[in-house]
Amino acid sequence: MSTPSLAPQGLLIGADELPGARGDTRTLVDPAHNAPLATVAVGTVDDARHAMEVAEKAFRESGWAGDDGSRRAKSLIKLAQLLEAESDALARLETRNMGKTLREAKGDLGYVVRTFEYVAGLADKIQGETIPVVGSRFDYTVREPLGVTVHIAPWNYPLLLAMRSVAPALAAGNAVVLKPASLTPLTALAVGRLARTAGVPPGIFNVVTGNGGEVGEALVADPRCASVSFTGSGEVGARIAQTAARRVIPATLELGGKSPVIVFPDADLDRAAKGVGFGIFGNAGQMCWAASRLIVHESVRGPFLEKVKAIAEATRLGPGLEDGVEMGPLVSREHAGHVLEYVDAARADGGQVLTGGARAPGAALADGNFVLPTVLTDVPATSRAVREEIFGPVLSVFGFTDPEEAIRLANDTRYGLFAALWSRDLGTAHAVARRLDAGMVNVNEAPTSFVQTPFGGFKESGIGFEQGVRVVENYTRRKNVMLNLGAPRKKG
Repeated sequence: MSTPSLAPQGLLIGADELPGARGDTRTLVDPAHNAPLATVAVGTVDDARHAMEVAEKAFRESGWAGDDGSRRAKSLIKLAQLLEAESDALARLETRNMGKTLREAKGDLGYVVRTFEYVAGLADKIQGETIPVVGSRFDYTVREPLGVTVHIAPWNYPLLLAMRSVAPALAAGNAVVLKPASLTPLTALAVGRLARTAGVPPGIFNVVTGNGGEVGEALVADPRCASVSFTGSGEVGARIAQTAARRVIPATLELGGKSPVIVFPDADLDRAAKGVGFGIFGNAGQMCWAASRLIVHESVRGPFLEKVKAIAEATRLGPGLEDGVEMGPLVSREHAGHVLEYVDAARADGGQVLTGGARAPGAALADGNFVLPTVLTDVPATSRAVREEIFGPVLSVFGFTDPEEAIRLANDTRYGLFAALWSRDLGTAHAVARRLDAGMVNVNEAPTSFVQTPFGGFKESGIGFEQGVRVVENYTRRKNVMLNLGAPRKKG
């Protein structure tokens, strides 16, 4: 795979790669240096409508939505193989575009390959059921693809979170239109091209780059949109939900979190500290399920914080392609400034900075968007830094003395995506896990997920789920068919 060019990359609609209708372009930068990286077309409302028109035609005419799911399975397996063959180049592209370390980007690519392998295995197993009813009747259900599905992806895991919904939608027989994040569209465009090579018919996998407020909303509002999958902020998610509700179409929304980690006094403190560090400093904290609130038992608080502080201060920052780098830059200068505003707010509210809390020093990192791993203590529960999703490498610390207090602190948030707890006592682990308001709970493990495990949250963290064996149901509709097998009723 070649290095991205400053020559504009176009929109992938049908069999064509097109400039935007207005001819506008956007220059992307490498967040490690803020130097120009590539130029992409900026789509418009007209481009969104054109993509939906092409996708609907392909859905009706290409045969992709037919009964033979094995055809789809073969193309998706082929796409997985192409992705695996190109994984090193795609990982490097992801690192250059988004900033994450190459190790993290390679992990993401492995997850994407596994996602396509997994859903390919489901493509020919989308089954209905027979239902016994009274009389001489035969009743059965079938599952059918929805039609054209829209997928609006975030910038923090540009390819992984896009393909998490695109792959099962394709497996179910739909045509998809993907709008990647404006800052990080390069790997989505690359995979859109690979899909053609894999035998996905033209018009079944379309990629439209552009601004969310224009292109994204136009895609959801289009009368041909049969469902929408969105990962991003709660504010934008609420707008998408309103549009979907007006159109009476399903929406899967993953809208972030403020995830707690509870450390009990009997925990393996060394393992727990490493898990906490991974959960908040991984991907520079730019994770929907970042473990951003540490709730630690007072009896071990002091020594445990020393371990976490040491991990934070030992984390090596730098451009993601450099060997040995453990944390890359934040995605943009604006976002780095936004993260540090939360640290300033915590200080103003009386919080203390145990470590970090500033841009990374040194001339080597001066041009990039580097923020030090940060640990905050004594921050009031009412502070914006505690209540709102920061989306950066910032950990807030709280103490507890009994399990009831820990559970109360953990659930004291409008979000409910992820929670973790560390304890050697499995009775405690089971009892506490059942009472945590989170769609996913890990015990004695940092944030970890697999393609076969459902991913979704409670409360303002969203609606619905991704991943798991039932994920293709998100992209199908159920039809009931009843046949009367008896003789016609006699007259008179």
